[in-house]
Amino acid sequence: MSGTDKTKAALDLAGPVVILVEPQLGENIGMAARAMGNFALPRLRIVNPRDGWPNIAAQRAAAGADHILDGAELFDTVEEAVADCSLLFATTARAHDQAKPVVGPDVAAAEMVGQIKSGGVVGILFGRERAGLLNEEVGLANRIITFPVNPGFASLNLAQAVLLVGYEWFKLSTAGALPFAMPERSEPASQYQIQAFFDNLVRELDKAEFLRPAEKRDTMLVNLRNIFTRMEPTKQDMHTLHGVVMAIGSGQGRRARRRTGHAVAGAARRTRAGHYACRRRQHRPRARPVIAAQPDRCRAHAVAVADTGSPFCRAIQTADAGRASHSGFCLLRAPDRD
Repeated sequence: MSGTDKTKAALDLAGPVVILVEPQLGENIGMAARAMGNFALPRLRIVNPRDGWPNIAAQRAAAGADHILDGAELFDTVEEAVADCSLLFATTARAHDQAKPVVGPDVAAAEMVGQIKSGGVVGILFGRERAGLLNEEVGLANRIITFPVNPGFASLNLAQAVLLVGYEWFKLSTAGALPFAMPERSEPASQYQIQAFFDNLVRELDKAEFLRPAEKRDTMLVNLRNIFTRMEPTKQDMHTLHGVVMAIGSGQGRRARRRTGHAVAGAARRTRAGHYACRRRQHRPRARPVIAAQPDRCRAHAVAVADTGSPFCRAIQTADAGRASHSGFCLLRAPDRD
């Protein structure tokens, strides 16, 4: 989680000493230093780091906690590193079958605070990434700290273990104070403001025909009012909600006016289109007759004309020429005009 405010001063608290026993990876040392910086634990002691010291990987992983790495103290043995401690804790995920109290990080933090207030030096041992603390090293401690974790997967990263203990200690030392809180709100809205807003809301809902059916109107109004009274609105809340209702109402009015305007414009377009179509029909030139029909009861004439192959005529016989109701006729193609 990012978000360090560089303008704020760091807390300077007298806290326990973090002692890393033969850490293997520089990255873990750096991440442990970062966790210490999160919870104002400035004192770091390192016992015989595998990759030597200083370590560039640790500096990269510290993410700004360089002041902790710069002040780290190096020791060759655990005994030397814990020599000045009046209360020593050993962190472990395994039972070492040693007759000494086993506590969680919260209980251990309470003991640390009391010991530090009385002027004592408190140390916390953290073991190797691969194997943890040896029995002999656990034997040096006054208390064992273990964490309530999944017993089927109890191993913690070195930096994670440092963070858990540091969090409990810091929370207790600062009385659980959070770094920031919700900004100050404006004054609570008066009943007059709430009622004015509600009247305006009901007016707009009536325009939209929302409060239907009529027999449920009163119940719906009570439910709506309860929504706003439960939230304990401020004056600013009422101003904002009032503006929202007014914007919605004016938007509906604009949409209605646009719909009316579109309808009028559409009717006008249709009227103009009809007028233009009527004028086109009135001024359309009459079509020149293409085919002239000449009644003829002579079937032979039609055939004879067809036999001539003349381009000026084509014979069509529609029915029996001897019947009065279906007389035969000959169609002649009109000659083209010059």
